[in-house]
Amino acid sequence: MAKKAQMVREALKAGDGIVRLAPTWVPRSFCIPGKRLKLHPDDYYAFGAHRGGIDERWFSSTTRADNGPETLEDEGLSYIVFDVAGKQEKVLLKEAIEEIGDEILGNEVMRVHGGWTMYSKFFDNLEPLPHHLHHSDEKAALVGMRGKPEAYYFPKQLNNKRGYFPYTFFGLNPGVTPAQVRKTLENWHKGDNQILELSRAYKLTPGTGWDVPPGLLHAPGSFLTYEPQRASDVFAMFQSIVWDAYTPWELLVKNVPEDKKQDLDFIMSLIDWDLNVDPDLYRNRFTPPKPAGDPEEMRSKGYEDLWVTYKSEYFSAKELTVFPKQSVVVSDDAAYGVIFVQGHGTFGVHSANSPSMIRFGEMTEDEFFVSAEAARRGVRITNESEFENLVMLKHFGPKT
Repeated sequence: MAKKAQMVREALKAGDGIVRLAPTWVPRSFCIPGKRLKLHPDDYYAFGAHRGGIDERWFSSTTRADNGPETLEDEGLSYIVFDVAGKQEKVLLKEAIEEIGDEILGNEVMRVHGGWTMYSKFFDNLEPLPHHLHHSDEKAALVGMRGKPEAYYFPKQLNNKRGYFPYTFFGLNPGVTPAQVRKTLENWHKGDNQILELSRAYKLTPGTGWDVPPGLLHAPGSFLTYEPQRASDVFAMFQSIVWDAYTPWELLVKNVPEDKKQDLDFIMSLIDWDLNVDPDLYRNRFTPPKPAGDPEEMRSKGYEDLWVTYKSEYFSAKELTVFPKQSVVVSDDAAYGVIFVQGHGTFGVHSANSPSMIRFGEMTEDEFFVSAEAARRGVRITNESEFENLVMLKHFGPKT
């Protein structure tokens, strides 16, 4: 490990505090790829058809995917990639932070949080997902995991094709009773348990997002979604039939203790009731973008910086746009990961480019991790196009 730590230090030094990350692809057996991840058409089943199609790309991840017994040891984990004597080397971001986290995230983050406790992803499904929720810390701890708040943002650059159902169900209608929801669980094996009849769908709008705390039922629509979230992969599916496809009971109780897998009272306790029947759910959870500074001042300097995720204490995210032929220095308060979604230019000392197509296993120039020191010092970003914006999404961990 000492050798790996030294290699990461050298990569940080060569990159002026910024390192490249390799693409991290994740398949899901219960999903149908929307094919907006820029993967080559031949590669969407690169893990094998039995594992399901690739419909997720994870960013800045130190969290292993929880995909059943065939999950690979490094599935879902991000790699730092760098050159050593003309040879490409790689080290897991997880290992780098475990070894020299103080130098990457800063002393205070390591003292308070013990590491990088979030990741982000592109979720890209052709059809809607089942109504489901993610566990609270209390419930996740029963199976040795952490709770999972998450958030959604719908990038305009990746949603020219909006899938079969660009609407997401959130929560339960005000007035719905626990007995009504429990009845849907009792009817699981009879066909459609009709839980969506107790909820409502919201039309998805590119360039906006939602906050999704633990315990909130939601059935994501078919937009490609940028999802900052806490470092966990727990969920419970509450809908038995989605578009005539059966959801196995096992996906409801995947992260439930063995002695509770048939306990309807316990399963019902996963639901945050007040959150789900909130009559002001839209006002409280919808997240239109907010300027990260004075809009006119930013535009005069050649860029626009927007908060797109900002209601969670566990993570946040920005969308930064640098206008054509502009070069700007942008600073932030903490380390962050970044994915470029449009244009080409430079990011610090690195070339940056949003690719049009990626082969599975191929390296790209679109993903980076920025150390706390480099973030505070400020990163010079140059848009080399005469006509096209340079656009990136930046994901941050919890504040100290």
